[in-house]
Amino acid sequence: MFFSDVIGQNDIKQRLIRSVKDERISHAQLFAGPEGTGKLGLALAYAQYISCRNRTETDSCGTCPSCHKYQKLAHPDLHFVFPVFNSPKFKNPMSDDFIKEWREMVLKNHYFNLSQWLGSIDAGNAQGLIYERESDSIYRKLNLKSFESEFKVMVIWLPEKMHISCSNKLLKLIEEPPNKTLFLLISENEEAIISTIRSRAQLVKVPFIDNESIKNALLEKTDADPDIIPDAVHLANGSYIKALEYLNPGEDNQFYFLKFQEMMRFAYSRQVLDLINWADEMAAIGRDKQKSFFDAALRLVREYFIFNMKKMNLVYLNREEQDWGKKFAPFINERNIIPISKEFELGIKHIGMNGNPRIIFLDTALRMVRLIKR
Repeated sequence: MFFSDVIGQNDIKQRLIRSVKDERISHAQLFAGPEGTGKLGLALAYAQYISCRNRTETDSCGTCPSCHKYQKLAHPDLHFVFPVFNSPKFKNPMSDDFIKEWREMVLKNHYFNLSQWLGSIDAGNAQGLIYERESDSIYRKLNLKSFESEFKVMVIWLPEKMHISCSNKLLKLIEEPPNKTLFLLISENEEAIISTIRSRAQLVKVPFIDNESIKNALLEKTDADPDIIPDAVHLANGSYIKALEYLNPGEDNQFYFLKFQEMMRFAYSRQVLDLINWADEMAAIGRDKQKSFFDAALRLVREYFIFNMKKMNLVYLNREEQDWGKKFAPFINERNIIPISKEFELGIKHIGMNGNPRIIFLDTALRMVRLIKR
């Protein structure tokens, strides 16, 4: 992975390169920011640059033995930890069980989210987690002697998905790291990581990507119609993943929008039996998708509120969502936007606390009956 493979983020790239040149590499670094901003690519480009034997002023050489291995994500001193799931094939799964699929995913396109990763390994409705047993693998790998590079690099993608016992063991490793060890943590929700780990890792705050960089990347890397790229850039709102989703809508996003439409239609018509069946269906889709639905619903009501105010330059809806909003948006107004938003926020919180999903979804849907006609 090269820095040039990462879209935009020039200030972050220069900061990382400078830390190597100045020999001020912190042993634990937390790359934190919204999804689709290139955190994983930055971390991998950084690790490759550190190990490169013929660094240039702006990037790795790409020709030394270390770079060749990094470009295949097969360097012996590069290790990965990421969320996995229990399955009949793997009763006690760890990241190494899915390393082949992980390499293929990252090499194909390092801009992806948890839902896309779990979909690529056929997780179904399972929730992606980093289990306690992963800590033993981390400890074993990092206590080995470096094979080729000066640093052993441990890349942990989404440490907020780590079991608390694994987090506590990781904390001990970060506090007393083996010699020449580099932890690179990539998070989309840094507040969900235990505070003791956050306080011991140097924060690398990764902002949204600038619109010009997203536009150039779409023109260069996709075969999309140039006429619709401005809409994709606007709706991306700084996330390359969202830009790609606009050009090629994923099944999950279409599903969430469909279920949002159903909930609101049933609520408006006071079709309680249909709402009960809807809640039963939503209760069966898995907790990660359940939280993603509430996130999507929260986004939609906020966007429709702005849509209703005719502030189209501030609206981030695709064309299908806009078309439906022409009739629906008037029902989201100053009298109900706050209570509706609070219901969806509460749904995210309760799902995260392992509440009964059927009760959570039915309660939310029934409250919409009262709120939608305010």
